[in-house]
Amino acid sequence: MRTNARRGLVALVAALLAAGAPAAASAPACDDGGAAGATDLPSEDQLEARGARIGSIDIEVEDIFDPTQPGESAAPYRWANELHLNTHEDAIRSQLLFHESDAYSRQKISETERLLRGRRYLFDAWIDPACYHAEQNTVDVHVRVRDVWSLNPGLHFSRKGGSNNVGFELQDEDFLGRGSLVSVGWASDVDRSSLLFDYDDPQLFGSWWRARVAYADNSDGSFGNLAIERPFYSLDTRWSAGTRLTGGDRTDSRYQLGKVLDEFTQNVESFEAYGGVSEGLRDGWSRRWLGGVRYERDTFDTIADEALAAPLPADRKFVYPWAGLEWIEDDFETTRNQDQLARTEDLKYGRSLRAELGLAAPAWGADRTAAIFAMTGDAAQRLDESKSLFFTSSLGGRWESDGLRDVLLQGEARYYQRQRPHVMFYADARAAVAQKPDLDHQLLLGGDNGLRGYPLRYQSGTASALFTVEERFYTDWQPFHLFHIGAAAFADAGRTWGRDVAGELPLGWLSDIGVGLRIGNTRTGLGNVLHVDIAVPLVTQPGMDSVQLLVETRRSF
Repeated sequence: MRTNARRGLVALVAALLAAGAPAAASAPACDDGGAAGATDLPSEDQLEARGARIGSIDIEVEDIFDPTQPGESAAPYRWANELHLNTHEDAIRSQLLFHESDAYSRQKISETERLLRGRRYLFDAWIDPACYHAEQNTVDVHVRVRDVWSLNPGLHFSRKGGSNNVGFELQDEDFLGRGSLVSVGWASDVDRSSLLFDYDDPQLFGSWWRARVAYADNSDGSFGNLAIERPFYSLDTRWSAGTRLTGGDRTDSRYQLGKVLDEFTQNVESFEAYGGVSEGLRDGWSRRWLGGVRYERDTFDTIADEALAAPLPADRKFVYPWAGLEWIEDDFETTRNQDQLARTEDLKYGRSLRAELGLAAPAWGADRTAAIFAMTGDAAQRLDESKSLFFTSSLGGRWESDGLRDVLLQGEARYYQRQRPHVMFYADARAAVAQKPDLDHQLLLGGDNGLRGYPLRYQSGTASALFTVEERFYTDWQPFHLFHIGAAAFADAGRTWGRDVAGELPLGWLSDIGVGLRIGNTRTGLGNVLHVDIAVPLVTQPGMDSVQLLVETRRSF
């Protein structure tokens, strides 16, 4: 009885585990007893210049807590380590971008570290040369990763824009220590209630093929997704291929001033088969040629006794081949305490661009002739050691017989300035412009997407802008070695232009100020940062709350 009670208590404590960022340990020294020819370890530049090849690869999977660290040797931490099933070494080995006998490459090692850090069931990854054998010109490599608690049972709650989201789920981000996700649960938000199932294996049978099956039984219909693909998993990957199938029905809502304006039903069917080829990483760039075929069908209908405030969206059916190009520059840096708390962050400074163009026609089975285009890009600039700028943009839409349709142009600029080691100034500017959007697509602005002092989906129109400034504070405080604590003071200002789907004019500029608590969560596979914000609108409207409380888990600060 005592053992079962202890395990139950430990499971409850472990499910709440959060941040903590131990320093990376150095790679183990050479074991000269069995390593003939072992010698002093050259620098990584020297290893590449000598054409050294990789010898043995040692993999170490560390527990969630380190009993050798002060404060982490108590019984609850040891029990959490005992109850947790660590990631299998072969699951880590299958994700390495290098193998024994390969030429030593710092680029591949750095990219492998980024890939491993991107897995939610791992806290961090460190890869270092461990031992050099001059006679064979080989270097042994030490791969070290640290697990997080991947089994996440329990209730979840969030609140933003004046609306609550609640749910229950049993989710394992590292099922049986193999790196796949299995999740079942129930969730309820402003749109619908759902029973959910999700299975995602990023390395099917230890390969680079990925498989995902997801299904939702919703209060307003059902939705399913099936995908099998071999992505461009690294900058040097030479080919990709895949297929996706999505289908379901739901009730869609259009909003005005944070309230449902009207509702209609939508049935969605889509299928895609695609692939790509590349020459790999050349001169710091990865260039890819892409192509495929897509089938997209959306049908709409009215709901009995439901009056529409705007016309019902027109049915759409597009069947088309498409071709595309992608360029990605290899330029990354690592940092800490920028968009996350007490965790290694990989900052992408390299430029990238992806462009696609497809042609739908009745000959393929489409209901009209249309050129369908999409483009995304990003870039960054180091201004100095303490300042940096990041840019992202996207453009998508169609060209039909009567001109441009459903076009959306978006852009964002993010500015970071490290003022002191634990203080950062952050500014964000976003803008979007829509041209003849389909009637089921609204350009919305509110408490759920950045205007924190206002209800969700509060304003709509054909163009929008949003500006945010934050003073971010990071601390070394780790209560019980379970959390990292931060805070922010912020101000938001935004507006929309153009009439909404019902013909109403926008309200003009809206703004808010507020403060927030940030609780870092890096001991589990849940979201990284819990946000608790209090925002006060500076421009109020009749019937609107004078204070907004927002609680949500996000992947960033």
